Amino acid sequence: MWLPPALLLFSLPGCFSIFSIQGPESVRGPEQGSVTVLCRYSPEWKAHHKWWCQGARWHTCHILVQTRGSEQEEKSGRVSIRDNQKDHSFEVTMEKLQQDDTDTYWCGIEKTGTDLGTQVKVTVCPVRTDDTSSKPPALPTTNSLGMSSGSSKRHHYLLLVLLKVPILLVLAGLILWLKGSQRIPKEEWEESVYTNLNFNLPTKDVAP
Repeated sequence: MWLPPALLLFSLPGCFSIFSIQGPESVRGPEQGSVTVLCRYSPEWKAHHKWWCQGARWHTCHILVQTRGSEQEEKSGRVSIRDNQKDHSFEVTMEKLQQDDTDTYWCGIEKTGTDLGTQVKVTVCPVRTDDTSSKPPALPTTNSLGMSSGSSKRHHYLLLVLLKVPILLVLAGLILWLKGSQRIPKEEWEESVYTNLNFNLPTKDVAP
């Protein structure tokens, strides 16, 4: 039976199958860390070989690792790939990431004619060597008295108010009391007390 060319294209298996594989547009990973890319495909490609390719140009990219049509993990250098045929997906893991790993990659499926593929941007984030989170918190600088230079004045003021002033007042009162008691000799103090006692005692009338 004759079919129009347009319908004939749709009847061929694999035509317009560029949409039969999907993956993330971009992923990020830390330097010396790892990153995992999950790509999904249509059930019809379950038994086909899957691969991971590096390079911005589709026709000239370099295949780094690929499956053998099974679910067994395959590894090449720092890159591994595993096909999950029940879930119709495969994972690619890149380990010990380096700065030059930042590039354009492809999740691909091998088939007769042109392979299927979807583009993935991989970015490796540099690790900051001066990361303050990995360093212990800096201690405040101290002066010769062991007090922080920024808060020594406040501490001195609080210490003066809470401790020094009451002590000084007590000492001043004690000194004044001692000085006042030293102004009257013991003999004069006893005589003064005795005179006051005699003055306050009632006297009897003496008969003539």
